[in-house]
Amino acid sequence: MSTLPNLEEELTEIDALRSRLESLVHDARRNEVTLRKFQNLELRLLSCSSLAELMQLIAHKSKSTFGWDVLTIVLHDEHQDIKRLLRDVGEDTSRYPELIFTSDILNLKKYYGRYKKPLLGAFDINHHEDLFLSDRKYPRSVALLPLFRKNKLLGSLNLGSFQLHRFNKQDATDFLEHLAAVLATCLDTTIAQEKLKQAGLTDALTGVNNRRFFDQRLNEELSRAQRLQSSVSCLFIDIDHFKVVNDSFGHETGDTVLTKVAELIRAQLRNIDVVARYGGEEFAVLLEQSGQDYAEEVAQRIQQSISETTFVDGEDCSLTVSIGVSTLEKPDTKKNTFDLGRELLRKADKALYQAKQDGRNKVVLHSTI
Repeated sequence: MSTLPNLEEELTEIDALRSRLESLVHDARRNEVTLRKFQNLELRLLSCSSLAELMQLIAHKSKSTFGWDVLTIVLHDEHQDIKRLLRDVGEDTSRYPELIFTSDILNLKKYYGRYKKPLLGAFDINHHEDLFLSDRKYPRSVALLPLFRKNKLLGSLNLGSFQLHRFNKQDATDFLEHLAAVLATCLDTTIAQEKLKQAGLTDALTGVNNRRFFDQRLNEELSRAQRLQSSVSCLFIDIDHFKVVNDSFGHETGDTVLTKVAELIRAQLRNIDVVARYGGEEFAVLLEQSGQDYAEEVAQRIQQSISETTFVDGEDCSLTVSIGVSTLEKPDTKKNTFDLGRELLRKADKALYQAKQDGRNKVVLHSTI
């Protein structure tokens, strides 16, 4: 009889061991699935060929893949270079609410210092608010991933869960560390690639796009307009009597004037619009999904801002511009985009010529000729 209690104890221990083994097997399988997901995400990150593609992948795809309730990316962008790179390839940053840009690297460093590992724990609104969006529901637990590249802090990938214990300080962070390292590398690489591409598509003097870039984007926007059956408008802007500026004040001042005019034009545009120095003192503007009325409004604002600006301190150096406007409403899907682009530019150029013939300092719509 004395052996029965011992047998019962042994059976209990066996049940406990079996339960523990099943739990370990379950955890191993779950980790294997997670590892596969991370590996697939890593391969997709490394294959990204553009900054926009990288942002779309990490902001949208990764969130749904891993079931993260909240995700934001804070990027250090002191001189708005990253914003400009996204804008120049036609990406409106407002389409990425998960993206938060900061010019204050010290504010970002306060979370990590020299500590390069993910920080996990409960959400603290007094400490973490800057890393998450105030107009969204705050998470209950967070994982903050520092994006270090060559000992430089590029930003922070911030994950949040509505479950209090989803991210704990005691959790292993191997997967998250690896993800942060891969993302930082990809971010650094794609930014460098975009800058290199933009260097060949930017006017060295004014800093706006050049004619090559404009023609490239024109083709892309017309293709989009065909798919969406939306409108595309073009502005040709020419500085009136620009030769007088060079003759009166010198070519150095003339260069300064061109740069300022480019800034004034860009200030009147949306992030999705394109401005390029098309040649000499002529600029071209491409307005995405914009009809004639809006294009005319933009042209009038540009004309007014330039005429009201003093370009040389202490000197009588005011300028006017002539602007030709053309619009393609719902581009014909049977035509190729090259022919459509030539048609749009020809009409804008014809309207510009008419504006000059009529005495300059005018906005002329192609349809009014």
